[in-house]
Amino acid sequence: MTTDTPARLLQLLSLLQTPREWPGGELADRLGVSRRTVRRDVDRLRELGYPVQATKGSDGGYRLVAGKAMPPLVLDDEEAVAIAVGLRAGAGHAVEGVDEASVRALAKLEQVLPSRLRHRVNTLQAATTPLTSGDGASIAPETLTVMASTVAGHERLRFAYRAKDGTESRRLTEPYRLVSTGRRWYLVAYDLDRADWRTFRVDRVSEPFATGARFTPRELPTGSAAEYLRQSIGRRQETYDFTVTFAAPAQVVASRLPAFLGPPRPLDDTSCRLHGSTGDPVEWLAVRLAMLGHEFTVEEPAELVECVRELGGRLTRAGGG
Repeated sequence: MTTDTPARLLQLLSLLQTPREWPGGELADRLGVSRRTVRRDVDRLRELGYPVQATKGSDGGYRLVAGKAMPPLVLDDEEAVAIAVGLRAGAGHAVEGVDEASVRALAKLEQVLPSRLRHRVNTLQAATTPLTSGDGASIAPETLTVMASTVAGHERLRFAYRAKDGTESRRLTEPYRLVSTGRRWYLVAYDLDRADWRTFRVDRVSEPFATGARFTPRELPTGSAAEYLRQSIGRRQETYDFTVTFAAPAQVVASRLPAFLGPPRPLDDTSCRLHGSTGDPVEWLAVRLAMLGHEFTVEEPAELVECVRELGGRLTRAGGG
């Protein structure tokens, strides 16, 4: 019998978070208490914001249902390790759709993981190799979690940075947002030594250190971190415009191409056109379009047209055609 009320509530919550309905008698047996105590404990969970639904019947039953807000979860060891490994894998390879919210979740989880579970996570990740790692460079999850915690806590961040030309420097920043382009992670931050806003490729960051010094966030020159990053990248590299038509609905194309290439516009129910701009090599764009799995036609630029033609011929020859 569990006589400690807080411990019993946690045990009850852990049981209810299993997706099933629990008869009151079974919960009482599991907890070693009376059914009346179970009813009182359920009321306490409701007062804490957990939406516990009761059903009528000979024995009565309880289940946790969706509420208006996300209450705290209770995870067992295996569940915590599985979630941490999954978030690390997604964050470390800048998988499209895994954004700053996922990294914040990873930071919160790893902060409270017992050392024995953290060791299991590290061991499992070190022993596995992903089949694909995306189009961008891999990043140590610890780098992202440190950055995410300083962004959330408005805490100054110090790190070593390697520029595109290989120049090494030390930076002291006020981190604003982490932004994922689907291929890479970037940090948008105010650089205190240069007294200006900067964007940093996270795969070029090392030795991130949260200083503990708090700050009041400044206002960005543009409306959002994503827009600021887009403008910053455009200023630093040559870009080219492209136009491609697809024999597929716009929503299908949008779901299979990186968002930073832009949204396709419907031509009709079965085709669409994409006007976009990128600084990526035409070879990368040609391969990315071919991987879409639908017929397409490149309208411009001429370099991309020629690259697609050469790629098609090479693949045909590779297949014995």
